[in-house]
Amino acid sequence: MSLPTDDRALHAHLIGRQGGRADLNSPALVVDLDALDANIAAMASFAASHGLALRPHAKTHKSADIAKRQIAAGAIGVCVAKLGEAEALAAGGIASIHITSPVVSAPAIERLVRLHAIAPDVTVAVDHPANTTALAAAAFSTPLGVFIDVDPGIHRTGVASPEAAVEIARIIAASPRLRFAGVQFYCGAEQHVPTAQGRREALGERNKTLTAAIEALRGAGFAPPIVTGGGTGTFALDAELGLLTELQVGSYIFMDEDYLACETVAGAPTFAPSLFVDTRVVSANAQRLVTVDGGVKSFATDVQARPRVFAGAPADAAYFPMGDEHGALLLPADAERLALGAVVTFTVPHCDPTVNLYDHYHLVRGDTLVDIWPVSGRGRAR
Repeated sequence: MSLPTDDRALHAHLIGRQGGRADLNSPALVVDLDALDANIAAMASFAASHGLALRPHAKTHKSADIAKRQIAAGAIGVCVAKLGEAEALAAGGIASIHITSPVVSAPAIERLVRLHAIAPDVTVAVDHPANTTALAAAAFSTPLGVFIDVDPGIHRTGVASPEAAVEIARIIAASPRLRFAGVQFYCGAEQHVPTAQGRREALGERNKTLTAAIEALRGAGFAPPIVTGGGTGTFALDAELGLLTELQVGSYIFMDEDYLACETVAGAPTFAPSLFVDTRVVSANAQRLVTVDGGVKSFATDVQARPRVFAGAPADAAYFPMGDEHGALLLPADAERLALGAVVTFTVPHCDPTVNLYDHYHLVRGDTLVDIWPVSGRGRAR
């Protein structure tokens, strides 16, 4: 006799049953469907009202199902960070995908050629002449759209100077197998500056680099058709500054603790948390401390923020990781003791890597499980 092991085998019988959420095996990755759809609609409305194309970053959700909802709401396609994520989403029916990281190795370029054959709207970022030349030599049946990545100053990826951008543009223009799609500019550190004014000042300074690259490209006859970038922390400021034509926002659909801690820009839409982890109390022998079955295997711990109680325990109870499988919840002095088996729902500190810990989303409305979706691109880091 085979035993049910994956989320759909364990939980499909709960779909549509009122109160079925309480019977999920824990820890479970949960999405409030109404909050998700409201977040998707709010960003789509903002982009449309500001004349900006919307290409959400699917490295956040890694889900063909969520990508389809974003596109249905007005997005022109999605971004991904890795080639493997692009392959997974293309297999799930997503046609227009931009890969924001360089695809460099020979085996990876061979995969990109195969992907491009079934998804000809796929595009990729480049930041080095050698990589651009290698792409130009690959056997793309129709021209591959290529974006020149501009380094905002953190030296992770991107050309280091306007002259370097022009050099790459010339290589692209000389190849019948490549097409100059535009420029990419992502200010990652600036997304999480706590104050809106601090983000505005930091972004204004960084954008001097982007302006210089665009002016150099225009002067050489390579005006960028698209300028893509931005994120959940800066999208309203990017619209205000007017350099980007396309937004690569990602975390707005879920809103983790790292983003919820940032001040909202005046006049910008706000987004509600929609991504949660349901846990259970598995030990309750201490006076004010209970142990839940969600540890570092359940929550990404790469940021300073911690999971925050959303439901099932006092809001001011403090969570601390206690190893791979367990977390401690320190209750206030006057709180009632939680019962063994009680469900405690947490927000997540950092949504992208937390999602990567799970195989499926559990879509809920209130206490009812309404569907189970695969995390299509989970683990597709190459």
